[in-house]
Amino acid sequence: MPVAKEQIRQIIADNNLHSVADVYTLLRDSFKDILQELMEAELDASLGYEKNHKGDARTSNKRNGHSPKTLKSQYGEFQIDVPRDREGEFEPKLIPKYKKDISGIEEKVISLYTRGMSTRDIHDQIQGLYGMELSAEMVSKITDRILPEVREWQSRPLNPVYPFVFMDCIHYKVREDGRILSRAAYIVLGITADGYKDILGITAGANETSKFWLGMLNDLKNRGVQDVLFFCVDGLSGFKEAIGAVYPDAQIQRCVIHMLRNSL
Repeated sequence: MPVAKEQIRQIIADNNLHSVADVYTLLRDSFKDILQELMEAELDASLGYEKNHKGDARTSNKRNGHSPKTLKSQYGEFQIDVPRDREGEFEPKLIPKYKKDISGIEEKVISLYTRGMSTRDIHDQIQGLYGMELSAEMVSKITDRILPEVREWQSRPLNPVYPFVFMDCIHYKVREDGRILSRAAYIVLGITADGYKDILGITAGANETSKFWLGMLNDLKNRGVQDVLFFCVDGLSGFKEAIGAVYPDAQIQRCVIHMLRNSL
């Protein structure tokens, strides 16, 4: 629920806020207090009664103090007191046992990784923003988690028919074993019968060859693409033959941009 302007002004006055750092500190402390109250409420629900209000609740279990726990969050590190029960039945859902990082740091690391940042860059960003020490090895372990999702996306079923399919490569430089190498990203863009764009595949290769494209075309066939009306491609040698081997009835249109470049 959004906070009214009058409430915001009152918060500023009550907490003597004069800088961004003051606001950040207030958010951190407020976040800590809210988490603490939520965990206390979790224990209330688990026991079946609020503190000092057992009444007729039918349970022999009761509160048994707190255990300190240091958490890492987007607001930095802070300590909360995890409530305990006498019989050890309480299992916090908000902050599960053994979980100390509640910042969603893994999502942030993957987001930075997908923008092309190196493990060292990510380490420096996380340390600068949140004051957390994250090793390059840990960054690599986190980013490795997206590989199964990438493979699942690359092998997902496709529509049986695409009126238009565009195929081209993007060449880029990568650092590999201390050397700068050129790589080619093979990209297949399909236009559905409803007129929507759909990236059918992205695969990295050493360089662009018609033989590699033939493998990409066979992959499209195996994933359910039975017919393509028009392919739009560049003038790579052997490209037309590769298309004809997999989709013999498809029409092939030379990319207008490549035609203009060759003419000029």
